[in-house]
Amino acid sequence: MDFRDYSLEDLSQDIKAKKVSALEVTQAALDNIDKFDVKINAFCSVNHEDAIAQAKDIDSRIQKGDEVGKLAGIPIGVKDLEDAKGFVTTFGSSLHVNDEAAENDSILVKRMRDQGCVILGKTNTPEFGHKGKTDNIPFGATKNPWNLKYSSGGSSGGTSAAIAAGMIPLGTGSDGGGSIRIPAALGGLAGIKTSQGRIPIGGDTPPGSGLLTVKGPMAYRTKDSALALDATVGQHPTDIFSLESENIDWFNQLGEELPESAIWSPTMGFSTVDKEVLSHCEKAINLLSDAGVKIIEKDTIWEKNPVDSWLVFWASACARRQQHLIDTEEFEKIDPLLRMFIEMGKTMDGASYASSIDECHRLGYQLQKSFEESPLIITPATCGQAPEIEGDGFVNGEETAAWVDFTMGINMTRNPAGVIPISVLDSGLPASIQVIGGQRRDLDVLKAMHSFEQVINFSEKAANHEDS
Repeated sequence: MDFRDYSLEDLSQDIKAKKVSALEVTQAALDNIDKFDVKINAFCSVNHEDAIAQAKDIDSRIQKGDEVGKLAGIPIGVKDLEDAKGFVTTFGSSLHVNDEAAENDSILVKRMRDQGCVILGKTNTPEFGHKGKTDNIPFGATKNPWNLKYSSGGSSGGTSAAIAAGMIPLGTGSDGGGSIRIPAALGGLAGIKTSQGRIPIGGDTPPGSGLLTVKGPMAYRTKDSALALDATVGQHPTDIFSLESENIDWFNQLGEELPESAIWSPTMGFSTVDKEVLSHCEKAINLLSDAGVKIIEKDTIWEKNPVDSWLVFWASACARRQQHLIDTEEFEKIDPLLRMFIEMGKTMDGASYASSIDECHRLGYQLQKSFEESPLIITPATCGQAPEIEGDGFVNGEETAAWVDFTMGINMTRNPAGVIPISVLDSGLPASIQVIGGQRRDLDVLKAMHSFEQVINFSEKAANHEDS
């Protein structure tokens, strides 16, 4: 069962209508994992028996006529940075593989379970989600289903790869600097970082990347993501930043009507973009223009790259979590790049942190000035091409950490932003664009993503690429 061929709505409706059972769908997902994940390595743990038990319970409730939720019988994977009852949350770290299993679900996972999802297991992530590719010491590297020589991206790379391969239809992700959008872009998914606070990040444990963190569902297409968001957004008393989002109905508001206009910013004013990536993005922009979207080209959105200010938040969060391990044997077990972030964060002071908060304000102000011209900004999803299993990403053949520089600043401003695939690169991996909306204009972003999907028709491009 290739879950890319089914919408979440149709699948859940068929389960509730007893055209197919939750047990059959769950067993199909488990069979997919057994068959395909040996090559891809998207999952780091799966509990077949518990998943089957969950599915049988849903089928029993349907037989009784009980309400089973918007996502009835949908099998999911949970990113291994958040809790799912009965599974160890390892954070992709050798330091935590022997921890006790979680006794409760995270807020997001509980909401998905309450809406009828079947939790299959945990999906792979880099150690504490610290980078834009997914590999770690205890579980190894997650490969990209489009080309196994390449990374699936990160840090939600396990979830993205599982969905991109058709193994599962839905999973969870989180985004502190692009960790939903980057792997979604590399996997050919429609992925969205909602406005911070749409999905609560409360609970008894502070979020890993502090003010930057966004959690959310990940799915194959925009309408699937919208349905999953309808089922899970809303405030929570343990998250002081969570947003009131009661009774939203984003799914049923998505149509084919295109936005009147959009800003196209190929470099955002600070970045060098890979020539092949840029070429594919420009072709997509021309398609949107031909379809009637007024395209306003604007080279400069931000006056400078926000990465340095973002790094203050990121490194400080890493140090807050693990600086006590410096000069111990445990510290040497941590990924070298993460160790660098921890040591960097230890040297940062309160004034630097306050200055980075000031930069969030400046970046948000500059974005809003652009939104006065149009309510949407389109950029390439990534500046460069995906990393292979070893090494970093590339821009024009040069290996560089800057291949993902378009995502991090949006975490600082808290704006909603999503990515959709547009074409297939010579590597066999998707190229994608990013759509940024104004503050709390999540629905505008989802509407644009969905309508752009109809114009660009990535599925046809991908099929043509496979045939060739």
